[in-house]
Amino acid sequence: MNTETKARGPASYFPSIEKTYGQPVAHWLAILEQSPGLRHGELVALLKNVHGLGHGHANALVAHHRATSGSGA
Repeated sequence: MNTETKARGPASYFPSIEKTYGQPVAHWLAILEQSPGLRHGELVALLKNVHGLGHGHANALVAHHRATSGSGA
């Protein structure tokens, strides 16, 4: 039996995000922290349009950020 816990939800994208964009997840979450007041879709657009992330990766980061920061999902 595998004792390793497999990431679920948005966190399951984190290894791919780090590999694809060469930055740790903390880097992307810090960018989101610097943009208070933006809605989910606006944060996704910020990551896509300004930082070049794909939609799925941007959405996963925003969903995780909103779930863990208390700003709602």
